[in-house]
Amino acid sequence: MSIKQISVFLENKPGTLKKLTSVMAKNKIDMRATSLAETKDFGIARIIVDDALQAVNTLKENDFVASLTSVLAVEIPDEAGGLDKLLDVFAAAEVNIEYMYAFPGKGNSNQAYMIFRVADTQAAEAKLTGKGLKLLSQDDIANM
Repeated sequence: MSIKQISVFLENKPGTLKKLTSVMAKNKIDMRATSLAETKDFGIARIIVDDALQAVNTLKENDFVASLTSVLAVEIPDEAGGLDKLLDVFAAAEVNIEYMYAFPGKGNSNQAYMIFRVADTQAAEAKLTGKGLKLLSQDDIANM
């Protein structure tokens, strides 16, 4: 199972990120997770939301350059060593990680969620299935 991540290209200047969050807030788009990477001239906001298609269309309607990418979302125990154990599984399955970021579970949850971008999402899913991991679907994200 994979989920959709929105990548938004942003000019690296004051107020650009605020414009993005204003559009999201105005349209009641709830970000579950976000990551921001930058270079000298631009940044890339990577965002997980409940309805990625609706959100990416809204962003494009508001003059943002945005695209959808398939990523893996994996539930892990929110405890010391949780990520290390998960990465043992990835290493044993020979799944290479291009980038990753995390977000916590809601409330008193003892879970966290890791987002992974890999070169071939379907191949990685096949290698990781049956390894005791909880891979999230887009429906799982929508119901959080």
